[in-house]
Amino acid sequence: MKILISNDDGYQAPGIVALHKALAEIADVEVIAPEHNNSAKSNALTLSAPLYVHQAHNGFRYVTGTPADCVHIALKGLLDYRPDLVVSGINNGANMGDDTIYSGTVGAAMEAYLFGIPAIAISQIEKGWAHVDAAAQVAQRLVQRIERERMLGGAAWLLNVNVPNRPVDELKPIKVCRLGRRHAAEKVITQDSPRGDTMYWIAGAGGAKDSGEGTDFHATASGHVALTPLQIDLTDHARLGEWGEAVARLDAAD
Repeated sequence: MKILISNDDGYQAPGIVALHKALAEIADVEVIAPEHNNSAKSNALTLSAPLYVHQAHNGFRYVTGTPADCVHIALKGLLDYRPDLVVSGINNGANMGDDTIYSGTVGAAMEAYLFGIPAIAISQIEKGWAHVDAAAQVAQRLVQRIERERMLGGAAWLLNVNVPNRPVDELKPIKVCRLGRRHAAEKVITQDSPRGDTMYWIAGAGGAKDSGEGTDFHATASGHVALTPLQIDLTDHARLGEWGEAVARLDAAD
């Protein structure tokens, strides 16, 4: 089994180091990750500047671009093979609910999925890397189960996994969940620059709004590992008919 690893926290982050160590015990692994932190870059690709690839002393390769850049150029230029699986993470903080829209961790995994390769995005629900080795063990066991069930090599799939920051023996079993929802983000932070200009900082994400049973928020709050299968299709299928009727009325009015 050949696994490509990436992330959005950068190639030196403790999460990707722990993930590489755990997955290297069960597969041939390669790391191609951003040079710097690229949180909240989603699926962004760098189209207006060249990308450079360098190799660190530990063999990791790092890219002067986004998480999606890393996976894209890995699959379409750097690697001379097609990975069986792409794993992105371990992220420093949760990627639950609306987070998945913005997440660079999910964006890297999604880039692989768009190329037809199964992918997993894995995150810890709290920042600070507490018990990151436990999260790495969760990733290792999940990948082993997936390989054992022969879920690689067929149609691609995309999984979002969130792990509570607990020792491995305190983690409860994986729960398959839907995404919850967050409240609106906190108010933008403003500051005066040394030159008197106003600076604006995007503030933190809001708290959980939809965190009832069956959501990723509920599962992780109870100590479970939350697993959510994701899809790309943003079409509002339930309202296609409604909009068809509305457009027909507009056409008739013209």
